[in-house]
Amino acid sequence: MIPTITAFERSPDRGRGLARDMRVRWALEEVGQPYKVRLVSFKAMNEPAHRALHPFGQIPTYEEGDLALFESGAIVFHIAERHGGLLPDDGNARARAISWMFAALNTVEPPILERQTAVLLERDETWHEQRLPMVEDRIRDRLGELSGRLGDADWLDGAFSAGDLMMVHVLLRLSGSGILDEYSNLSAYVARGEARPAYKRAFAAQPAVFTGKSTDRLMRAALGRTCSND
Repeated sequence: MIPTITAFERSPDRGRGLARDMRVRWALEEVGQPYKVRLVSFKAMNEPAHRALHPFGQIPTYEEGDLALFESGAIVFHIAERHGGLLPDDGNARARAISWMFAALNTVEPPILERQTAVLLERDETWHEQRLPMVEDRIRDRLGELSGRLGDADWLDGAFSAGDLMMVHVLLRLSGSGILDEYSNLSAYVARGEARPAYKRAFAAQPAVFTGKSTDRLMRAALGRTCSND
């Protein structure tokens, strides 16, 4: 059965791959699972039909038969559990990969999102100039720790996993800030993620949202592809 995910009808990032549906698209591409995309307007996100899928009125959602999921981390975890390629076979390595998924969402992403809020929504506040450097210092604390752990390795724990997928996408939210450039190994780490064929396919799918193509044509023909093991 081909799953259907939801994405913004008009994404605030204008197709730069920063919206959370990108994580789900990437995961599906990595495992070679075709999918459909249903575009949702901001108005529709607050209507009962969508709220039944996502109680907080956000995207993405994931529907497969009688299963409906929300939260990008939970969806990616489900995909990784159902298909090979995103979680190691070894039990201990598998647990560590899952730990990195949680670390990306619960430890690294929060200060990055706090910075986005400060830049986009709080710029006119009298305390903005004092607060922003403190937020960015908290980001640097986390990046310094992550950089130290990664060292000169290609991925966080052996082969590429769902943990790397989530971490790379979280770090991409720093694009344009200049902060990630301060950590050469993390910049290279993100570049390796972006260079994966599955990432490129997922990223290329998004411009269709802005060129008027129907959602039926957004189905990814991933079935039968050879997934990269880089």
